[in-house]
Amino acid sequence: MGGAKKPTGGKQDKSSSKESKKGKKDKGEGGPKKAEITVMVNEQQAMKIIQNSKVITVQDLARQTGVKISAANAFLRESSNKGIVKRVGGYSGHHLYQAISS
Repeated sequence: MGGAKKPTGGKQDKSSSKESKKGKKDKGEGGPKKAEITVMVNEQQAMKIIQNSKVITVQDLARQTGVKISAANAFLRESSNKGIVKRVGGYSGHHLYQAISS
């Protein structure tokens, strides 16, 4: 049946001394603050890519425009809300998008 083994006397001394040396830092103190970076997809380039392909995925658009997947996903969602593209298939976050022909 068992359970966790109790550390021997020598190991107890070492582990307790390590904890006292480290000290705990408060989160949010010190260190430089990270700058907020926003990456925009070049809309003309993205629309050209979408128009030239039968269907496109978020991953394809990100690779071809040179941006992160999150930026490409935000662009396609926004375009879908505006009615520029429509979602035509896919599942579980891997959606297929198609340009709405005028």
